[in-house]
Amino acid sequence: MFNNNFNKLDDYIRQHSSPESELLQELSRQTHLKVMRPRMLSEHIQGRVLSMLSRMIVPQNILEIGTFTGYSALCLAEGLAKQGRLFTYDVNDEIEEFTRSFIEKSSFADQIIYKIADARDALPKLDVMFDLAFIDGDKRQYPGYFKLVLPKLRKGGFIIADNVLWSEKVIDESAHNDPYTKGVLDFNRMVTQSDEVENVIFPFRDGLMVLQKK
Repeated sequence: MFNNNFNKLDDYIRQHSSPESELLQELSRQTHLKVMRPRMLSEHIQGRVLSMLSRMIVPQNILEIGTFTGYSALCLAEGLAKQGRLFTYDVNDEIEEFTRSFIEKSSFADQIIYKIADARDALPKLDVMFDLAFIDGDKRQYPGYFKLVLPKLRKGGFIIADNVLWSEKVIDESAHNDPYTKGVLDFNRMVTQSDEVENVIFPFRDGLMVLQKK
């Protein structure tokens, strides 16, 4: 009964939220057909949440760590200020051609800088201050990403971090020695203990944390 109601509620939410663009629909479909671990994709509702948050902030510069097939980048780009830029980094070169093809089809092709690189290496060399950052890379590296991104974030800027509930493993002590779970736990603890940010976890999908730099 619970699952049936959950599915009905999920359908209701989708029906009463703004639709994806045709390009995003096609990107989602092709990701599920051609790419391994398609569940890593930001889906319709999360994509609309990212788009809405970006539209509220109207960022001049966005940083994304973890491009995957580009769905979240295209959603975040919808809120960019005029002449704004989105820098997105991923280490997976096997899907670079696939991802780049969809970025190039979008109306944001000239504003998205997509690099196959480790953000931990690339970001210190980048002379840019960000208004918004989206962290969705290697969960083991989340604490390091936070330390790296915060100095590059303007005062009042925002960080959005995905998967901060990590399939509920954050409350499953038997999973706490797993390096991926530990990375998320350490990140959540580090953020909560930081006096440089305000933060809240939205119990949405796999947990979305929103932070604002004081």
